[in-house]
Amino acid sequence: MTQVIEPEPSRPLIEGNDMEQSLSSKEPPCPGDVPPKRRSIHARGHHDKCPLYVALCSYLSYCIIFLVGIIRESIFGIPSKTRETNREGYSPLYASFESFYTRNVFRRLKDSFSHPIASVPGATVKIIGRSSNDHFWSFKMVKSQVKTCINLGSYNYLGFAENNGSTTEATIQEIKDRGLTTCSPRMEYGTSAVHVELERTVSDFIGSEDAITFGMGFATNCLNIPAIVGKKCLVLSDEFNHASIILGLRLSGATVMVFKHNNVDNLDKIIRQAIIRGHPRTRRPWKKILIMVEGVYSMEGSIVRLPEIVAIKKKYGAYLYLDEAHSVGAMGRRGRGIVDYFDLNPKDIDILMGTFTKSFGAAGGYIAGSKTLISYLRTQTQAGCYASSISPPIARQVIASMNAVMYSIDGLKRIHRLLNNSRYFRENLKKLGFIVYGHIDSPVVPLLLFMPSKIQGFVNEMMHFNIATVGVGFPATPITEERVRFCMSAGHSKEMLDEVLSVIDRVGDQLRLKYSSRKRDPNRIIPYYDF
Repeated sequence: MTQVIEPEPSRPLIEGNDMEQSLSSKEPPCPGDVPPKRRSIHARGHHDKCPLYVALCSYLSYCIIFLVGIIRESIFGIPSKTRETNREGYSPLYASFESFYTRNVFRRLKDSFSHPIASVPGATVKIIGRSSNDHFWSFKMVKSQVKTCINLGSYNYLGFAENNGSTTEATIQEIKDRGLTTCSPRMEYGTSAVHVELERTVSDFIGSEDAITFGMGFATNCLNIPAIVGKKCLVLSDEFNHASIILGLRLSGATVMVFKHNNVDNLDKIIRQAIIRGHPRTRRPWKKILIMVEGVYSMEGSIVRLPEIVAIKKKYGAYLYLDEAHSVGAMGRRGRGIVDYFDLNPKDIDILMGTFTKSFGAAGGYIAGSKTLISYLRTQTQAGCYASSISPPIARQVIASMNAVMYSIDGLKRIHRLLNNSRYFRENLKKLGFIVYGHIDSPVVPLLLFMPSKIQGFVNEMMHFNIATVGVGFPATPITEERVRFCMSAGHSKEMLDEVLSVIDRVGDQLRLKYSSRKRDPNRIIPYYDF
């Protein structure tokens, strides 16, 4: 007879103070704030599926590429540029398939990726031309070929990636006052007044008790997760979680169970069965159960179904880790992230993680939560013990941009302009007949291309019309879901978006990318509200 193990009531992640205390008073709204409205919890968004004939053509194109690569290398051998030398007695550095894919697939598309820039990645960006004399094995920059493009490929949600303005002036002054770096970890000599001010600003911005900051966003996940969970712990991870989360979970040694993307029914089923069965080896109760999700998924453009996941967390006494790298600053009526978007209490999220790269024009990351949790991380995480602390001018950039969002009308206008740009751009793409993934309010707008050859065609054609975009393909996406990913910014004007939409419409007809089977009204007018 199977013994049913009842879940323990929710308890602090790190033993000590209670993490479930409610806020005594809500933060007063910013000037010009709009009243909250009910948010749709269907956060994945509704979109067309890949047409069958397109999927078959995509698989066929990969088969042809692989077949040509096999035949070519069977006759002429592996190109000398990719052969590993001085490796006798050692195992190969690269897996055979990985190396084969790089030589025969990625190399052919390499001209569409990693364009060097010569300016801040703002609403517009200067792209330096490149040339290759060896079939894209290597490139040389052509500095005489510099073009200014509308930038739809950079994470610059609130438009703070700029070389003028109050935030830039504050950063320059910080360089004059404190220099460029502390050259030391936080545990030694890397903590200064600006770091203390930064963490106080972050906790005020998020609405948490305390916060800790780090110099690298990727490391914020992969080096802190092992300090939070370990062996005998269970982690429920969304299938589309970021690579930094996946690496952190591998380093932790915890048991990981993956649930379908944004599928709360699947999550509920997995966590219930895991509690009933216990640890697979000992059959004893789990030491800790942690649910890991993201606020906005950077490849899908979808947003997490947070209210339902919070309900599951409370139902089973689990903890919740929310990665707000792409949602903090970009989502919510006050720009506080996905928690603000759903009008939830930040105290309902045990661990709030985010980065300063996407919305605040800086670098680094943070973890926010209870004072007990943050005090524990200050002494236990490798990110704080060994890595250099965040650069003082970068810290000042974050402080200035967060203060602008919290206390100025300009910050509020940026939030509303980003939301308006996201909705306007996404709905117009659907109106033109493209298949677009994601939620209507998400600043990440993926347009499906489906075939690898069309990545290169689309990106290069857009570049020809001075529009910089980012193409994404396998293995970063499923093999039949190649796409181009647009990143909206508060710095984009309606004129910029209209110009981009006009070019996309032309290129879409040229490459036959309008796969949507939905009925659409070509005379429908998408409203745009200027702030």
